[in-house]
Amino acid sequence: MTICATEDATAPARPHRAALTIAADGSYAARLARHDDAAGSWFPERWTLSGPEPYAVPLQGTQPEEPDSALLPLTDGRVLILRRVADRFAVSLLYPAGPGTGELLLGAVPAPALTLLPPAPGGTLGYALAPEARTTTLWLLYGGADGPERVIRIPGRCTGGVWLDRSGRLLALDRELDGRTKTVVVDLERGGETGLLLQITDESNDRLLLADPDSGLLLVRSDAPGHDRLGWGVLGSSRPVRFPECLRPAEGTLTPFAMQPGQMLAPESCAVAFRREAANGTWLGVWRPSERQLRYFPAPEGWLAGAGLWTAGGELLLPYATEAEPCGVARMAVPLGPVESVEAVRSVRRVRLVETAGPVEPVRPVRPADVPVRLPDVPVQPVQGPPSGAVAGSGGGIVLDAGDADNRSTASAQPQPTGAEPRHLPAHLRMCRPVPLQQAPQAAR
Repeated sequence: MTICATEDATAPARPHRAALTIAADGSYAARLARHDDAAGSWFPERWTLSGPEPYAVPLQGTQPEEPDSALLPLTDGRVLILRRVADRFAVSLLYPAGPGTGELLLGAVPAPALTLLPPAPGGTLGYALAPEARTTTLWLLYGGADGPERVIRIPGRCTGGVWLDRSGRLLALDRELDGRTKTVVVDLERGGETGLLLQITDESNDRLLLADPDSGLLLVRSDAPGHDRLGWGVLGSSRPVRFPECLRPAEGTLTPFAMQPGQMLAPESCAVAFRREAANGTWLGVWRPSERQLRYFPAPEGWLAGAGLWTAGGELLLPYATEAEPCGVARMAVPLGPVESVEAVRSVRRVRLVETAGPVEPVRPVRPADVPVRLPDVPVQPVQGPPSGAVAGSGGGIVLDAGDADNRSTASAQPQPTGAEPRHLPAHLRMCRPVPLQQAPQAAR
């Protein structure tokens, strides 16, 4: 599964553009690269990742690009580009055309800000968010009937975006409203119907960072434990979110960027890949809920921040660019079982820049099972009154969980009462209400 998430456990929420964005099926990628001229100007570059070795195609126009232009690769080989022009954004498609670059203007979006969302499942649609002071508009930039079109206007300021299924129907957004950030889900098949997806306590800020449609594993960030922590839960489960101590670095930042695909209904076996930035350098981290430890491996030189692809065969692809090798992919074999050892990182050498490349057929999507996924049942003893370490809140609880090797804290990760949810959401999205403090498990520090 490819995710271009660049949130970390310590930084405040803010838009952040990945250095390289990978298409939904992993066939192509796109980034802004620098010219070798004195001005250091920018130009779009498309990478082809579907063959045995990667290669790059420059998509240069008549003028250099601004550094804030945004790119989204499609599975047919074309690249969607957003350019700011005065008080609006121009939307175009770029594609190789003989020795040069072809461009198809799609239209313009009047907005003070416009942020591309991660590639939609299927790889043929492009969405973006236009946040304003009190509302956010979701735009379909490419794939509509006639140019960019508004999908829905959502109360509050929305950032981020995570796809919850492989059909491109359900989109999770982090929404700031009345001073709190919660995750809402948008049902695109029902005209943009929305509902609250993630709420740990009434007073906490709860954000969804990654979601895997196969296993149902969710990676969240919340300040419910008293400060920002990374935690995990399961889509559709009534079990609480857990906040492992191993995902709480003593220094530096820890940024999740990809989840292992194909772990059907096995959330505790699904692995998550992290980028660790610390004083001693950049590292690749691999973690599974069942192992309760974060393993570190050397990262390739020039690894492009926020970029990575986890294949169905269990191999991590890490794109990198160096002066000697401006288009490269490091491959790391990660066993599906407990990680005892990992193959040494091997580089795929760059091929000379080419002018054209054919499209790649998109991968046929697999729909997740529409049933709740639950962790193994663990006996829970009710306590009288709030347990030690609880964070006060009218809607939910957060307590330390005793007896685990990682000294995890736990919290209810389900949304507001069911009556406020859309009635037509699939069963695996109708999550339970938060566990009251009085019903939370007894804790020990």
